[in-house]
Amino acid sequence: MDNPILAEVTRGSTVESRHRGAAIVMDADGAVVFSAGDVERPVFPRSAVKAIQALPLLESGAADRYGLTEAEIALAVSSHSGEPLHAETSAAMLAKAGREPGCLECGAHWPTNEKAARALARAGREPTALNNNCSGKHAGFVCLSCGIDEDPAGYIRAEHAVQKAVRGALEEVTGAAHSRELMGTDGCSIPTYAVPLKALALGFARLGTGHSLGPERAKAAARIRQAAAAHPFMVAGTGRFDTRAMELLRERIFIKTGAEGVYCGALPELGYGIALKCDDGAGRAAEVAMASLIARFLPMDEAEIAAFAPLRESVMTNWNGIEVGRVRAARV
Repeated sequence: MDNPILAEVTRGSTVESRHRGAAIVMDADGAVVFSAGDVERPVFPRSAVKAIQALPLLESGAADRYGLTEAEIALAVSSHSGEPLHAETSAAMLAKAGREPGCLECGAHWPTNEKAARALARAGREPTALNNNCSGKHAGFVCLSCGIDEDPAGYIRAEHAVQKAVRGALEEVTGAAHSRELMGTDGCSIPTYAVPLKALALGFARLGTGHSLGPERAKAAARIRQAAAAHPFMVAGTGRFDTRAMELLRERIFIKTGAEGVYCGALPELGYGIALKCDDGAGRAAEVAMASLIARFLPMDEAEIAAFAPLRESVMTNWNGIEVGRVRAARV
């Protein structure tokens, strides 16, 4: 059976495209609040789980050993746009651990923010690993490695102490085995493991509440959420969905995009975790589907509803700036 339609794209008043997928909302005790589609099929969460991957950085004491700021902690869980402040902050994190940008093993790509990319090109410069959308996470991995007195060289490999700690955190928080049989390589070269959406939703419910995590891990999770709420720009960037949503709702939500149409989130005051994936990997569909689930369950006042509305239904314009259609969540 096909997964249900999570999002539709209109042109004029006609639906032009449809995006199928699966989504689930759970509480921290494992009760299903909402479910649509095949939530048991393993999927690669990719960057959506960066907050869980960053837990060892904080609970090991490395973040405090190097005096990482809230903004730097937020960058450690980001998929940033490569804007100047993102790159500068990644470099600052490395400097605190006595390391240079050359130790990053994430690879280099142009900033995804067009203004930042054009500025680099105008200056006759090439992008570095600091512009990689995962440089904050990797700077965090380097700090973790140095903080536990491990050589950071090769920290992207599954057998390195850093990735062992990350895998352990992922398994404990989600309750799902992260097996070698379902391991792939992420875009930034670290291991990524396919697990069911159901496990991801449970993991984010726990991340949002601290339930079943133990005191130190729960404290680390709370610090990460607070850092993201205080510095949402660091988590994504100018005009990005994650940044805009967390600027509006701050500590009421924590959300994180992943590649290939994955989104995960936590609604701490409700104790809920959310996980979804669009089958075709469409980020535009995943964003409106996540916005729809947030609006469906999180109580908002009139001002919040009005401010959040543009995230629930994004406007598409042509090259002349004329509105031609919209991307909206489907009724599931």
